[in-house]
Amino acid sequence: MITLTPQMKVCLYSQHIDFRNGIDGLSGLCRRHFDLDPFSGAVFLFRNRRATAVKVLVYDGQGFWLCQKRLSQGHFKHWPKNQESANQLTAQEIGVLLYNGDPLNSRMALAWKKVS
Repeated sequence: MITLTPQMKVCLYSQHIDFRNGIDGLSGLCRRHFDLDPFSGAVFLFRNRRATAVKVLVYDGQGFWLCQKRLSQGHFKHWPKNQESANQLTAQEIGVLLYNGDPLNSRMALAWKKVS
């Protein structure tokens, strides 16, 4: 699990991407869209077209981590619609978003489902 701390720079891409992209493709997108070096340690988040999956790219000083989360039901319904609103999210709000919550509702309780 990658822990998001308030000190981390988190960049969320508001549009969908081609999920066939791997580390090299996403690194290029980080350079082009965010104008940031993907080796900076910033956390980059991307979603697929249907908003049912998220990819997280981060460099930890030794190599890249590329993580993917795919929802078993539903989709990420609170993903920002434009880049301006995506740029305003804090690390805590993005953490809530990754649990498919509403990042703008800070009192949101996470609904956990017991797995047998």
